[in-house]
Amino acid sequence: MIPFNKPYLTGKETYYIEDAVRSGKISGNGKYTQKCQKFFEDLYGFSKCLLTTSCTDALEMAAILINIKEGDEVIMPSYTFVSTANAFVLRGAKIVFADSRPEHPNINEDTIEPLITSKTKAIVPVHYAGVACNMDKIMELAAKYNLYVIEDAAQAIDSFYTGRDGVKRALGSIGHLAAFSFHETKNIISGEGGMLAINDRQFIDRAEIIWEKGTNRSAFFRGEVNKYGWVDVGSSFLPSEIIAAFLWAQLENIEDIQSRRKQLWDTYFTSLAGWAAENGLALPVIPEYATNNAHMFYLICSSLGQRSRLITKLKEADILAVFHYISLHKSDFYNNSHDGRELPYTEKFTDCLLRLPMYYEIHIDRVIKQIMR
Repeated sequence: MIPFNKPYLTGKETYYIEDAVRSGKISGNGKYTQKCQKFFEDLYGFSKCLLTTSCTDALEMAAILINIKEGDEVIMPSYTFVSTANAFVLRGAKIVFADSRPEHPNINEDTIEPLITSKTKAIVPVHYAGVACNMDKIMELAAKYNLYVIEDAAQAIDSFYTGRDGVKRALGSIGHLAAFSFHETKNIISGEGGMLAINDRQFIDRAEIIWEKGTNRSAFFRGEVNKYGWVDVGSSFLPSEIIAAFLWAQLENIEDIQSRRKQLWDTYFTSLAGWAAENGLALPVIPEYATNNAHMFYLICSSLGQRSRLITKLKEADILAVFHYISLHKSDFYNNSHDGRELPYTEKFTDCLLRLPMYYEIHIDRVIKQIMR
């Protein structure tokens, strides 16, 4: 069986976990948490990083930080995972869904401005497949209408955007806040896990408080206050040292992991290009301003029927390919709250996008041969 995903172990995960256990501290914000956070700050230029138990938690922290409340509106793509919307719905916001680009599942930046009202509080671009949205356009709109930008960078570790100014910036370092995932399906993993990246420094102190259950505990342990207590809303967002220790082993090997994944992605692309063209399928598109972190490889089928037949053919050969997402604007939960606009490209990707198996140790030739049979 070739599964859709298989977690890759670099070799030191259990060693660092044992080290964390033997240190006598396995609750959050210990040695490995701090090592991981500093790694991201140094390598990608985030002002401050806080590890979380999931990307979902990081998004929920972001919603709290920008004071989302009942009646606020948040613009985001419909083609995304439910966590992107849930984080803001939980605070009382109304979600205003935008369509995807014609050639890529990312939000169509040109459709955002007509959706902005006096109630709009934030834009949440999702860097689907680790490929950048057009952040120049999004940040310009945010500045024009005094909005926050929260990058959903769940899939976007080690991916970059080159702006009109020619500067290359890490995804997650451009918006006011950003959320990353280290779920086992991502490039860099810790089983479950995530991170909040803070680029607007006004949020740093409060983020630490929210992260620590609404207390100023972090400031207390740094000696900045002589006691700590409940000073704001918050929750238990920080992960244990066991999760952080596992993550550290992955981060030490990020170059090797990324090199292998890019090699696999390129093999898929070059091997399937001719077959796809002959059979009416499209391959992923990488805009000029974006890099490819090889988070996933997908096909855009010509119809729902073609996708279903391809899934069945692969499954019969013990190869698991999957589809996602189901459009959020037509979900059972939010359908009645959507404003009724048609989002045709979102629907196209819902019906036609197929993700192929992608992991470090995959026997990719077998997948490719079966697809082209």
